[in-house]
Amino acid sequence: MIGHLTARLTRKSRSNFYYAFLALPKPRRDALYAVYAFCRTVDDVADLAGGRGADVAEQRRELARWRSDVALCYARDGVPAHPIARALADAVRAFAIPRDALLAIIDGVEMDLDRVRYETAEDLYPYCYRVASAVGLCCIEIFGYTDPRAREYAVKLGTALQITNIIRDVGADARDGRVYVPRQDLGRFGVTEDDLRAGRHSERFVQLMSHQAARAREFYRAARESFPTVDARSLVPAEIMGRIYLALLEEIEARRFQVFGDRITVPTTRKVAIAFRCWASARLGHAGVGTWAA
Repeated sequence: MIGHLTARLTRKSRSNFYYAFLALPKPRRDALYAVYAFCRTVDDVADLAGGRGADVAEQRRELARWRSDVALCYARDGVPAHPIARALADAVRAFAIPRDALLAIIDGVEMDLDRVRYETAEDLYPYCYRVASAVGLCCIEIFGYTDPRAREYAVKLGTALQITNIIRDVGADARDGRVYVPRQDLGRFGVTEDDLRAGRHSERFVQLMSHQAARAREFYRAARESFPTVDARSLVPAEIMGRIYLALLEEIEARRFQVFGDRITVPTTRKVAIAFRCWASARLGHAGVGTWAA
């Protein structure tokens, strides 16, 4: 029953993660569903905040309850209260999911409860680690790997994915009081927070977003360079996620960063095609796996 709940949440979200999980063996797929459902549910706590009169103190208490549930996932006889946390406990007991990574995810969500601003890109990266790279560190334990470079790969790829999300959602986030684009970059390109909130698409905005896209591509490249080819078959789900998000970035760039209207997505047919190509390449032992971000 709990497994059905987490799988339904993942399918309902139409997440890019969903297409990466489809061909996994059921035990690994169920564990990934549990991790993803945990991330989505915890993230929903912060999503109530953005300027809508939420009780931040209650949100912090809810995150504290999630920290307690994570602790119970690692206790010998622990039984978490939340059904998704119980599914997560099963995943933790089946795979070496790092406790620190799960707690980092909660810490990242808590960072979103306040007025979000970052002065420089270096200030932003710890947030990217907590809300994205830490998720990758959980996932690779479920995928399986033998080369420790897989952890560096997960961290770099997670940062690339998060910067791509920031580009896509820059207007909606600003209207919710969250500006993830570093202030240093805003000043350099002459774009204000009011411009972001109002959805002013200008040549200066295009230049600003092109700079963010170049930064994302640096992390996609770093992920490619740290990709452990010995683990290419087991890490195919991560490659699927990376390729889908890179396709999203390319789509945004092709539209000259027209991100203030309808949310830009990768069509489902293309996601399925990307997933199929990744799985086929890995099964056939093609060397192309891990070289998609060139």
